[in-house]
Amino acid sequence: MESVLSGLSTPSESESLLERAYLDAVEQVGDTDELRGRILDAAYEQFSRMGIRRSTMEDVARRAKVSRITVYRRFTTKDALVEDVVRREFRRYFDQFLIDIERADTPAERVVLGFVSSMRAIRGNPLIGGLIDVEPDLLVPSMVSDGGRTLAVVRQFVAGQLRREQRAGHVPADLDIELVAELMVRVSASFLAIPSEIVDLDDDAQLASVARRFLVPMLQPPPDGD
Repeated sequence: MESVLSGLSTPSESESLLERAYLDAVEQVGDTDELRGRILDAAYEQFSRMGIRRSTMEDVARRAKVSRITVYRRFTTKDALVEDVVRREFRRYFDQFLIDIERADTPAERVVLGFVSSMRAIRGNPLIGGLIDVEPDLLVPSMVSDGGRTLAVVRQFVAGQLRREQRAGHVPADLDIELVAELMVRVSASFLAIPSEIVDLDDDAQLASVARRFLVPMLQPPPDGD
C-alpha cells in the first residue's frame, strides 16, 4: 500500500497526481460517469471512516451498493481507486481555494484567506486530513521526500495567482513571484507535515494573524541591495 500515495509525485505517467488535479481545476474537468462517481463517493466515505489500509475493494462495493466486479471494471486495482479518490479531493481543494480568495478585495487579504483556506481545506478534509493524522507514513513522505515535485505543483498554482495580481498592478512588477510562491508553499507544507506546539492549526483567527505577520510582507520586494 505504500505505493498508492507515491502516485502523488511519481505515477506511471509523466504528470504527478497533484499536477493532474491542478489541471482538472484550471480546465474545469468534470466526471460525467455517474456510476464511477458513485464508487468514488463510496470509496471516499470508506477510506475516511476506516483508513486506506483497513479498507478493501469489497468494502467499497458494499458501500456503493454494487458488485465487486463492477468496481473492478471501473478501477482495475485498489491503488488506482485510491489515486482517483485522492486526486478528486485535491481537485476540490484547488477549486475551493479559488472560490475563497475571490471573497477578498486586496492581494493581502487574498494571501490571508488563501493560507487559512488551505489549512482548513486540507486538515478539515476527512480523507486528506485523516491521512496526515492517522496514516502519515502514507501521505507525508510523498509531500517531503519526492525531490520537491509535490511542492513544485502547488508552487505553480500559487505563482499563477500571484502573476494575476502582478498583471493587474496589485503587487510590484519586480516582485520575485517564483520565490515568494516557493516560500509561501513551504510554510504551509511545514505546518501540514509537522505538528506545531505554538500555532493552533484549527484556529482560523490565529492562522490569519500568522499570515498577516509573515506572509503578506512577502508581497513587497526587498530593499535595493538585498
